[in-house]
Amino acid sequence: MRSPSTAGRHTTSAVEVPVERLDVAVYEVPTDQPEADGTMAWTSTTAVVVEVHAGGQVGLGWTYAAAAAAGVVRDLLAPVAVGRDVRDVPATWGAMQRRMRNVGRPGIASCALSAVDVALWDCAARVLDLPAVRLLGRARERVPVYGSGGFTTYDEPTATAQLRHWVDELGLPRVKIKIGEGWGRRERRDLTRTEHARAVVGDQTELFVDANGGYAVGQAVRVGTALDDLGVTWFEEPVSSDDTDGLRQVRERVRCDVAAGEYAWSLADAQLLCRAGAVDCLQADATRCGGWTEWLRVAAVAAAHQLDISAHCAPALHAPVAAAAPNLRHAEWFHDHVRVERLLLEGVQDPVGGDLVPDPTTPGHGLRLAPAAAAYRVG
Repeated sequence: MRSPSTAGRHTTSAVEVPVERLDVAVYEVPTDQPEADGTMAWTSTTAVVVEVHAGGQVGLGWTYAAAAAAGVVRDLLAPVAVGRDVRDVPATWGAMQRRMRNVGRPGIASCALSAVDVALWDCAARVLDLPAVRLLGRARERVPVYGSGGFTTYDEPTATAQLRHWVDELGLPRVKIKIGEGWGRRERRDLTRTEHARAVVGDQTELFVDANGGYAVGQAVRVGTALDDLGVTWFEEPVSSDDTDGLRQVRERVRCDVAAGEYAWSLADAQLLCRAGAVDCLQADATRCGGWTEWLRVAAVAAAHQLDISAHCAPALHAPVAAAAPNLRHAEWFHDHVRVERLLLEGVQDPVGGDLVPDPTTPGHGLRLAPAAAAYRVG
């Protein structure tokens, strides 16, 4: 006899649970103040949100991308997904990727695919009355996170307050700031801000930096040597992630770990970074690389090269899939995306003792669009 909690759900393979429709909407959330990293400035964050309807359930996925991704979902991906069994996510993923052949996989199309894929996994888990972390298969109960922000636009009091919030209030044992300001033209300020961050968080907290590809190779080595003296352990994108040989050269000449991969749009891109010996830890972003389906494949490629995987940004979206990766190092508790997820979604959790703990009892990833999200909807 089925329990009341699963009554009416399609939980057996004998019953098809077709995707009935996909809804897509665009939301734009202003930053709390102007922000910049080494190579870009912005005043808002755009989220493209997908809802998959099947079996009386609604699955939720999203990507941080331009509004154009919504058109890819509506015009290319939704017609492929509708009518397929919602539980057959890998098969639907493959069909959607084939549909994208002539429009190109990288960029906007990959972001659109990512949002639909996560929504499909979430809906499948809800139909099966399973937490997403159980459906994916849990390798760990807790997902270590690091505080991330430290924008180049921050003055010293703002930077100090953010760092203290992460360390003193959330108990995060690792934090990251942005450097490479002005495409590497303010090297002295980069190092002064890093010195300040070290002074604020102390020697017991790991300190990371992210240049967002702002340096040339020789400059990155010079800065990296100074970072080594400050005890920095993570040097993200010291040069462009497209320059795999440059990343390898920096990696060979500094002690801190070199990381990249947030712009790996596919398994093939991740493979190039690994094969080139370009990174000590591979990053992957499930809102860009093709959703949870491709993120887990990327993690496996990293493992095959004896590398850890780190989840880039979107902490609420990454928590369940990160918990499924045996070679996970950590996930990024990114200031902008934490704000967006709290404003647009219900069910977002704070770190506990420096870790996110995916709920092992609530079906799906446990997140819903909040009524207040309507205030940020555009288009």
